[in-house]
Amino acid sequence: MRSEALKKSVISSYRYKFQLLTTHYTLLILATVLLSACGYKPSSHMIKNMFADSVYVEVVVDRVEPENAPYVKDEMNRLVYTRFKGKIVPKNQAQSQIRISYNGSTFTPLAYEDGYVIRYRANIKVRFDMLTKKGRMKKNISTIFESDIQASSLTSSTLRTEAIRKGLEKALDEFLAYVSARSVRSKE
Repeated sequence: MRSEALKKSVISSYRYKFQLLTTHYTLLILATVLLSACGYKPSSHMIKNMFADSVYVEVVVDRVEPENAPYVKDEMNRLVYTRFKGKIVPKNQAQSQIRISYNGSTFTPLAYEDGYVIRYRANIKVRFDMLTKKGRMKKNISTIFESDIQASSLTSSTLRTEAIRKGLEKALDEFLAYVSARSVRSKE
């Protein structure tokens, strides 16, 4: 009697696991079919419709904060390689061009403690001028980055540079999203 109950319990347990497993596989297959059926394509595929394989990247140096120009140039070059699947070439060999102008940043205090700023917001402005397969385009992007800060001038300077770079990184990501969306729209 006891072995019979144990046998039924084991069989019931296996049925439950089988049903759970088939449900997971069914959902996985359904998601795969849904994504492929709706014509989903990664943004890098869409960006290739907008930009040629050879891209020239120029960064206009801000006189107030020139230390950020190499960072922006390196990040944009990395994005061209990884997302555009393109190559960086000199201006006279480029079929597409991207000119990035860092238009400065402003810092707004958000919270104080004992008279010192402990949280701030960095507003970063960037302008993109592009020469693409579809013609000339311009895009101004403003990003916001919020962060905590300690009451020390040494760390404040480092955190300021870090905040600007995080804001610039967000601007580059927004630029990629804009180009991808623009590419989809121009295809229609």
